[in-house]
Amino acid sequence: MRGGAEMTEAPRVVWEVAAQLGEGPVWVNDSFWFTDIKQHKIHRLHPNRGDRRSWDAPEQIGFVLPASSGGFVAGLQSGLHHFDPGSGEFRLIQEVEPEHPRNRLNDGVVDAAGRLWFGTMDNGERAKSGSFYRFERGQLTHAGLSGVAITNGPAIAPDGRTLYWVDTLERTISACEIAQDGSLGPSRLIVEIEEGGGFPDGPTCDAEGCIWIGLYAGWEARRYSPSGELLERVRFPVANITKLAFGGQDLRTVYATTARQKMSAEEISRQPAIGHLFEFRVDVPGLPCPRIAL
Repeated sequence: MRGGAEMTEAPRVVWEVAAQLGEGPVWVNDSFWFTDIKQHKIHRLHPNRGDRRSWDAPEQIGFVLPASSGGFVAGLQSGLHHFDPGSGEFRLIQEVEPEHPRNRLNDGVVDAAGRLWFGTMDNGERAKSGSFYRFERGQLTHAGLSGVAITNGPAIAPDGRTLYWVDTLERTISACEIAQDGSLGPSRLIVEIEEGGGFPDGPTCDAEGCIWIGLYAGWEARRYSPSGELLERVRFPVANITKLAFGGQDLRTVYATTARQKMSAEEISRQPAIGHLFEFRVDVPGLPCPRIAL
């Protein structure tokens, strides 16, 4: 499988942020936003101005995604909160899984209808207590996918009809059809990462409907066709690639978050760029991020 994939240009560091667990990347209003889950941080990079800014979050934070009413919806450990970058304030919108205090929110995506899809996971990364949810105009609904230790994604196909979700520890990417009412059809396996290839982390889709995936402990990102054929590989100088997002005016600059959590000083010395924010260019653009309809 490795031999048949096209190699894409090498990524470069654009912010030496040294994230413990970089996640939740998204391009909004000419800026790139992402989080550091373990350090309770939101980061923003404005590439044209070189402007960088960070905010403190009150809890572990998996993602920030734009809201139709302004500001962002933030996925904190306790649930969904509205985040106002102007004031730095967080306001609770919806508790999620208060019955599972050891879980946290991890990754999310917005579809063209303004629905927020996200997953929860065991903060200890062992118990299969994670599930996927849909948040639609104030209503939280279980998506019918559960029993996962580390959820990642989901990602939505360009036509809005297919949802891709990741079971990181099982090393699988699966797909479900999305009905008009937002309910999901049966899951089907799309990709199983080979033994030794790393663990699939955050997925995203490009304009051709192909799936980009970061590989944790895999030293690379990959692009798969909707049928699961490996098309492209991007090798990194660091092991833990957590998620990719498209940005720039043409949406052909891919930003990649990485993580240095649980690594010793000696391990970090062998890959000093671990935890930094990377970028590389691609031929096929991504899709703009819709805003969550609140």
